[in-house]
Amino acid sequence: MKKLILDLDTGIDDALAIAYALGSTESELIGITGTYGNVLMEQGVRNALAITDLFGHQEVKVYKGLPHASTKDSFEVLDISAFIHGKNGIGEVSIPESSRDAESMSAVDFIIDAVKTYGEDLIYIPTGPLTNLDAALKKAPEIKDEIGRVVLMGGALTVPGNVNAWTEANISQDPDAANNVFRSGIPATMIGLDVTLQTLLTYKETQQWRDLNTPAGSFLADMSDYYIKAYETTAPHLGGCGLHDPLAVGVAVDPTLVSTLAINMQVDVEGPTRGRTIGDPTKLNDPDKSMQVAVGVDVPRFLDEFMNRISGLAKNS
Repeated sequence: MKKLILDLDTGIDDALAIAYALGSTESELIGITGTYGNVLMEQGVRNALAITDLFGHQEVKVYKGLPHASTKDSFEVLDISAFIHGKNGIGEVSIPESSRDAESMSAVDFIIDAVKTYGEDLIYIPTGPLTNLDAALKKAPEIKDEIGRVVLMGGALTVPGNVNAWTEANISQDPDAANNVFRSGIPATMIGLDVTLQTLLTYKETQQWRDLNTPAGSFLADMSDYYIKAYETTAPHLGGCGLHDPLAVGVAVDPTLVSTLAINMQVDVEGPTRGRTIGDPTKLNDPDKSMQVAVGVDVPRFLDEFMNRISGLAKNS
């Protein structure tokens, strides 16, 4: 059985990613590592603890990660993040605080320990900045050859970014860390805006959760409706909200959901295109391609798996 670690800045689509992972019985969510982005790291950790409690999975341990980018000494949540995810990160929906605390072990040490324990059975799924993984690789560079795979949500190769014309939000938080990860040789699949903006959640699906008449169903519906409403302002042409982070979990569980391009990647860290995810010109002819970039997605099959897994979980929570 594959072992999953989610690395989350627990906002709305991160919460949906947790639900997708917990609803996927062919894999086991062994832990959540906290990062920053949609919310402060500390808020994201509180959200992850509360959400796993709500879904009846108190066995999932949560670890505190690094609270800011590798090249900075602080982090502040952007106004646009608060608008999209709510100030509390979960659409201003209130759920009971967990009585559990984060683990004493750091996220970085947990990542390293998990790789050493599970090896190729471990899939690490970062859906925020790559600061924690970069730090783990610096501390234990050998894990790049021991881990099963990284499936990350971030970047944009064939479409524009959502921060500016070339930069996606997660990569923009720590381009230096992302570049280190991309060029490290660790086996990774990039699930970027190229495919995530093709997977849309609408009010039709959230009503199905509301109709379950369970606390978890109501939470999912209320939180996701907030997200959809934000998209009606920021991207009205889409007709729904992008399922960014859940798609990364979906691909970790079922890689056949996407078609990929094998290409060694880098992140621009200097000049006007800082934060751009692009092919590494020094490795274009290298026959060993450590990265895969998703460029196509089976939307109907993913949405069907997404709804079945999450609805099944929420029905009993």
